[in-house]
Amino acid sequence: MKHIHSEKNPQVKQWKKLLSRKERDRSGTFLVEGIHLVEEAVSGNMEVLGIIMNESFELPHSLDYGSIPVTTVTDAITKELTDTETPQGIFAVCKQSEPREVNGKTFLMIDSVQDPGNLGTMIRTADASGVDAVIVGDGSVDIYNPKVLRSAQGSHFHLPVIRGSLSDWIDKLKTAGIPVFGTALENASVYHEASSALDRFALIVGNEGSGINKEILAITDQNLYVPIYGKSESLNVAVAAGILLYYLKAGK
Repeated sequence: MKHIHSEKNPQVKQWKKLLSRKERDRSGTFLVEGIHLVEEAVSGNMEVLGIIMNESFELPHSLDYGSIPVTTVTDAITKELTDTETPQGIFAVCKQSEPREVNGKTFLMIDSVQDPGNLGTMIRTADASGVDAVIVGDGSVDIYNPKVLRSAQGSHFHLPVIRGSLSDWIDKLKTAGIPVFGTALENASVYHEASSALDRFALIVGNEGSGINKEILAITDQNLYVPIYGKSESLNVAVAAGILLYYLKAGK
């Protein structure tokens, strides 16, 4: 087990850079924080390159990190590696993993969602509802943003979360015979009028303010909306995604 005590250590500087999207993209790695996410990373479907923990942190017996290198650091370094006010004391450096092809039947597709809490919640909801993969289109917040990772609560390690062109993916899915549902307020059907309990579908949800790009909506098979019965102008996109995913999956 290695110990680093200087904030000026080159390794510390490199870890700190992973708080920026530019460095995550350049290095192909990302950082997760907290014992729950570290445990999910170690037992999940991505490669863990190293574990970093505060020198006073006690590893739980449940964490089987095997041959993964562990480095202990000081309180000052721990604070450098987090974007929260209260560091959790343990981190994992993980290698990004995004397959180009997914042999799945059900998909959540996300167009230009900006809020990291919304994106993380939708990834977590897709995981909970049994969706096979999440496709995140251009213009969305980074899937490895620390706030996205915290909101998803480990779901990145359970199912593929892939960045890509939604129009290209729609073409692939249609070729595979998978119906594609968009979400919109105009020229759309109330969601419970659509077929449900489907074993094959893709659902697209869009930006918090402007919704789905019109060019994408034009190539869907059917567009749906969730009715508003009260005085609110709209539903949160993550809430709407949850309603629609569970309806399409189970008819409920």
